[in-house]
Amino acid sequence: MAFNGEMKMHRLFIAIDLPEEIKGNLGAISYGLPGARWVASEQVHLTLRFVGEVDGSMFEDIGHGLAGILGPPFSLTIKGLGFFPPRGQPRVLWAGLEASEDLKKLKGRVDGRLRELGLAPDGRKFSPHITLARLRGTPRTRLADFLAGYGLFSLPPFAVDEFHLYSSVLTPGGAVHQKEASYPLI
Repeated sequence: MAFNGEMKMHRLFIAIDLPEEIKGNLGAISYGLPGARWVASEQVHLTLRFVGEVDGSMFEDIGHGLAGILGPPFSLTIKGLGFFPPRGQPRVLWAGLEASEDLKKLKGRVDGRLRELGLAPDGRKFSPHITLARLRGTPRTRLADFLAGYGLFSLPPFAVDEFHLYSSVLTPGGAVHQKEASYPLI
């Protein structure tokens, strides 16, 4: 794999992609909330770690360093909906995941590798979720009704057999993600 090592800055994150069927199921509930800017299906993912801005040299180091992460494939199950932050004005609508030791282990291996490369640990607690919409001025009563309507929301398990390094460019219409490299789980 070749990484572009030029001196520009790269905004990076590490994520798991979702199967098209799962994206379609999430898209089927992505309507009916005023003030919601729904995430486009091709942008839906499960973030393992937001890295942030790095230079070209660190971009290459991360790209190559992630290739050494080993672990078995596993399954994940989407279950439940919620929002961030829990207090104050809701800003993000998300789909949750059933607890998964395999996911925690993969996240730990990714974090460990990034620490080895000299990146500071992520100060936030890992709260695995899939962002469905960004909320702006969504009335709490409408959000509560939406969540109540999907109170038992869950989808069938899906296989996770790889993870990816993405770059992200912020645009007026939202972030645009580009897959830079893929790393198989074996």
